[in-house]
Amino acid sequence: MHHNLPLDCPIRIVSLKVTDVRFPTSEGSHGSDAIHPDPDYSAAYVELTTSEAGLKGCGSAFTLGRGTEVIAKNIESLKHYVEDKKLESIVNNFRNFYHALVNDGQMRWLGPEKGVLHMACSAILNAIWDLWAKVAGKPVWKLLSDMRPQQLVDLIDFTYISDYLTPDEALQILAEDGKENDREGYLNANGYPAYTTSAGWLGYSEQTIREQHALLSSQGFDKFKVKVGQNLESDRARLRLLRELCGPQGVLMTDANQRWSVPEAVAWMRQLAEFQPYWIEEPTSPDDMLGHRAVRDALQPLGVRVATGEMCQNKVLFKQFFQAAALDVCQIDACRLASVNEVLPVLLMAAKAGVPVCPHAGGLGLCEYVQHYIMFDYIRVSRSLQDRMCEYSSHLHEHFVHPVRMKNGAYLPPEDAGFNTEMLATSVEQAEFKK
Repeated sequence: MHHNLPLDCPIRIVSLKVTDVRFPTSEGSHGSDAIHPDPDYSAAYVELTTSEAGLKGCGSAFTLGRGTEVIAKNIESLKHYVEDKKLESIVNNFRNFYHALVNDGQMRWLGPEKGVLHMACSAILNAIWDLWAKVAGKPVWKLLSDMRPQQLVDLIDFTYISDYLTPDEALQILAEDGKENDREGYLNANGYPAYTTSAGWLGYSEQTIREQHALLSSQGFDKFKVKVGQNLESDRARLRLLRELCGPQGVLMTDANQRWSVPEAVAWMRQLAEFQPYWIEEPTSPDDMLGHRAVRDALQPLGVRVATGEMCQNKVLFKQFFQAAALDVCQIDACRLASVNEVLPVLLMAAKAGVPVCPHAGGLGLCEYVQHYIMFDYIRVSRSLQDRMCEYSSHLHEHFVHPVRMKNGAYLPPEDAGFNTEMLATSVEQAEFKK
């Protein structure tokens, strides 16, 4: 597989550096929910230096504070996969490189394709994709959108998923229809629809909710997500408030962050159904595919959809959710799945299942990542905006060299080369966690 990298000379990855960066978002209850009351938005931040002066690849794995050092240690244990390697040798055989990295013969024993090890692989792969796109002079979404179907399929490791999605099926979904430029033009003019969680954190007071709603509405947002699951009466009060602020036409979503058992999820959401929530997100354990199916079956008559995916650990779990028709909305996470190589087959499986993808975002760098996936999905995979929207949170974008650009409550396509997840050197230095 050759992508004809525009290299004047072979670029070599000289070294990998990982930094534990943490921001005290818990001080303002930003990000708070029924399971995570005091999150400090953080990341294991990877920088790949190269043989070409000034050229580096940047990637990360998003965390909530404590534990970031564990992912950083896993990254250190895997850095021999990239150090002193030519970029061309990696990306021209990306499927095999991906497979080797996520299936390291010794590290794999800690948990194959799951948990902190998989997130460590994601941070490394994200940095490689950032580097490749910078060398190509394109944002990641454009790099992917310009590839031929076979080039895209060659990126995918079909291990464990070929019983649901075959390479031939993937090729068929990705076949060009001649309207790619039209869809790209639409995104440049209108952006990709977003919803926001920035008014719905569980720890926010009524005054803060009102202030945030007013601010976000003035920025064009009309879709809002509310954290639920700690106290039923409090949930009812906050949903009543936001429904009043949004009006009957406004879109409201709810998110329990895995708080409930299956019977609790059904009983609780029956009490909240009067506020017409568009979906309930993560109603129970993220690994409980059959539990999600039971919740979906119970809530379908009430018009409440089931969404999940931000803590789905790998493509295999997503495969089972699709096979069992256990979710109405697929939510990928750019740092829990192992970068483009794993997100791509999930997008394709979702397209086969007819399930809309509405990515999880908001955490440190997540909006910067997922904007590329939604653009590519619309241009080359789902080719649809129906029932699709991407999460947005307004926190911490000022720490990035090329932060997301929003317009009237929508993501505009990134214009800068790379994954747009490179952080300002001053921010990295100031936020580095010192033990």
